[in-house]
Amino acid sequence: MTVTLITGANKGIGFETARQLMELGHDVYIGARDAERGEKAAATLGARFVQLDVTDDASVSDALATIDSAEGRLDVLVHNAGVLGSEATDGPTALRVFDTNAVGIVRVTEAALPLLRRSPNPVVVTVSSSAGSFWAVTDPERPEFHLPLALYSASKAAATMLTIQYAKSQPGIKFNALEPGTTATDMTAAFGVGRSPEESARTVVRLATLGVDGPTGTFQDEAGELRW
Repeated sequence: MTVTLITGANKGIGFETARQLMELGHDVYIGARDAERGEKAAATLGARFVQLDVTDDASVSDALATIDSAEGRLDVLVHNAGVLGSEATDGPTALRVFDTNAVGIVRVTEAALPLLRRSPNPVVVTVSSSAGSFWAVTDPERPEFHLPLALYSASKAAATMLTIQYAKSQPGIKFNALEPGTTATDMTAAFGVGRSPEESARTVVRLATLGVDGPTGTFQDEAGELRW
């Protein structure tokens, strides 16, 4: 059975990704900062729960140690945890947004690498955003052009770059980033736009289920590879 960890999976795209991967036979660990919400989400799906705050080194280490003890390996890692940071553009908010959206990827990836290396087909998927794409934010025809989220966009540019750099430094593991599409979640509620998490999760699932000959070091949406 494929062992999968999804960060920030107690709601939204992460929760729906967990549901769809479980339907495909994955043994899913729902990582969530809030234990009560995470345990409830896991119980709803019949998944496993592991407390995981991507901004806390000890929490990340403990979560991966739990999976290591129970499974001995990790086949799929989905970096889904993220924050919008729309409340202010200042130093404290920038530190929080980058700590979650970018530094969190480093924390979890580094802790997971020993487990991923034990998998016959290790895959890492980063839920990024074309809001962090120079190509998209400079095109007036793209919705990202009009998105007033400097910190979120910059942190997602970092998330995509980290994905590419890990793909280069870890050739035995497939690393890919994705633009999930504008999705109606708690995080985007203030904008009043977006499609269902179910639809957006399909791209995550596609990249999470790549075969051994699948691509690595790409940035994709539902239609295929994107410029960025």
